[in-house]
Amino acid sequence: MSERIQALHALRAFEVASRYGSFTRAAQELALTQGAVSHHVKTLEAMFGCDLFERRGPKLRLTEHGRLLAQELKVGFKIIENACALLRQDRYGLRLKAPSTLTVRWLLKALDGFKKIDNSCTVQLSSVWMDIDTVDFYSEPYDCAILLGNGRFAADVESLKLFDEWLIPVCHPEYLQGAEPGLSALQHCDLLHPSPDRRDWRRWLARMDAQDISIDQGQVFDTLDQGISAAQQGLGISVVDLVLASADLAAGRLVTPFKHAVATGDGYYMTWLKSSPKARHMQRLRDYLLSQVPPLAHKDIDYLYG
Repeated sequence: MSERIQALHALRAFEVASRYGSFTRAAQELALTQGAVSHHVKTLEAMFGCDLFERRGPKLRLTEHGRLLAQELKVGFKIIENACALLRQDRYGLRLKAPSTLTVRWLLKALDGFKKIDNSCTVQLSSVWMDIDTVDFYSEPYDCAILLGNGRFAADVESLKLFDEWLIPVCHPEYLQGAEPGLSALQHCDLLHPSPDRRDWRRWLARMDAQDISIDQGQVFDTLDQGISAAQQGLGISVVDLVLASADLAAGRLVTPFKHAVATGDGYYMTWLKSSPKARHMQRLRDYLLSQVPPLAHKDIDYLYG
């Protein structure tokens, strides 16, 4: 039995080292010394009769044998974690990861409504800034996540689209007063960019066949929420997600100077591991969130696919 326990410790050390590509990082996570992690890996290599890492300087690279073992251990340790979760006090709670703008603009209110109708399941929300939305359920402390993406997730991940991303320019109601009509007005406007790579304006202008309009100028922000806030203050025109800006448009805090919304092909998806013991609770949350998505019934807007 002692040998089996030691082997389990060694497998865990290897799995963590395989994720980080570093014995040092693995040692920090496991509260071990770097030498102890290295010893665990050497023990496994002796046990299996093959190298698990290629050691080239400080960076480790998995061998083909190491890659196969790491892949299976990642799943195996998650199964063990799920089994233990069933006995914890929070077995009816969900840990949810979501992008910061989605949280502020829609999710917080939706979750408050869910809490009022379903007190059998609590939701612990972590609002996270992500330039590219990702989650690793095997290394991050979340049961589920809402991510902006194209819907192509790993085979062991369950996903359901909540709503599509539709991009449209918005500004303060008085920002374009007296401006010339049409897209040419953008040549003289301050373009607000919700992401450092300026991808949203690039996508929208490409669909409008208006690539001659420069997107090199204008304030660049980290989040869509910052772009919306700047537009509300009359600082320029931002491209936003139509669903996430729907409350501001309905209240008149923002207007859509150009009546074309462009689908990017991406959408917001709720995701979780198919093997999760909390799948039933996540399905209830998913169904409620779907019921809270505002309809795309904005007057005079044309919906264009990219």
